[in-house]
Amino acid sequence: MRQDPLGNPPGNRRRGIGGGLRWLILIGFAVYGGCYYFGNRAVDPYTGEKVLIDKTLDAEGEKALGLQAYQQIMAQERPVDPDAQVARQIRAIAQRLIAKVDVVETALATEHGQPPNHFSRTFDWEVNVLQSDQANAFCLPGGKMAVYTGLVPVARNADAMAVVMGHEIAHALLRHGAQRMAQQKLTEIGQMAGAAGGMDAQQQQMLMSAFGYGYLLPYARSHETQADEVGLMLAAAACFNPEEAVPLWERMGAASGGQAPPEFASTHPNPGTRIQNLQALMPKAMEYRQRFCETAQAR
Repeated sequence: MRQDPLGNPPGNRRRGIGGGLRWLILIGFAVYGGCYYFGNRAVDPYTGEKVLIDKTLDAEGEKALGLQAYQQIMAQERPVDPDAQVARQIRAIAQRLIAKVDVVETALATEHGQPPNHFSRTFDWEVNVLQSDQANAFCLPGGKMAVYTGLVPVARNADAMAVVMGHEIAHALLRHGAQRMAQQKLTEIGQMAGAAGGMDAQQQQMLMSAFGYGYLLPYARSHETQADEVGLMLAAAACFNPEEAVPLWERMGAASGGQAPPEFASTHPNPGTRIQNLQALMPKAMEYRQRFCETAQAR
């Protein structure tokens, strides 16, 4: 049996080349992922934190994605008559919150030493009420909003409803959808790198699970915490009582029946953590109410 001059058995040279090629591919993916990550970082004026948002996704592109999703949802759901009392009340709350977006963004940006970017000024705001038992609401990129009728008995009053709606609006203002899309792209790069590196499906799944628990889920929970803060400031600035946030989330926790997963395995903080955070924010929220609530708006 022939051996090479160094005495290696046949096939070793080929495997060495293959291993070297895999390393080159992995390095290539790492460079690509690093370039994508560092090349698409920006400072969020609402939080002062650096966030990952694909620079190719501008306001119009984000609005288009939000509109497409909204149209799909509206085609499947049952909107309440726009002239119904609950629909008119929800729209009135939304209008008051939206009217305070600019001043709250400017105030928060100033706190973080950043200029406001007023990204939402091009939003085409719209709000509908959907007939459903879900105690939920959403605001998509571009300002398309909906509140499910199941939220009304849990909220109980306009102040608590404003806290929830402010939270959902904040997700759109903070561009959390765009951030999740960028994170998904990084995840896909990691999956491709794992496949190119010779990982089997089970190993890739284990890696993605570790990445999810160690990074993606905490990242999602931080989005919820950010939206809680910005939404609370919006509600306060719009003359709603931010103190209703605590009993609201107590009721939301009770409504879930204790079925939520442990916090480390969830995209949301547990109700206890959320309430603690909101209580810590209450002095700031009351300050915003005093600064920005106009007498004519107050009830």
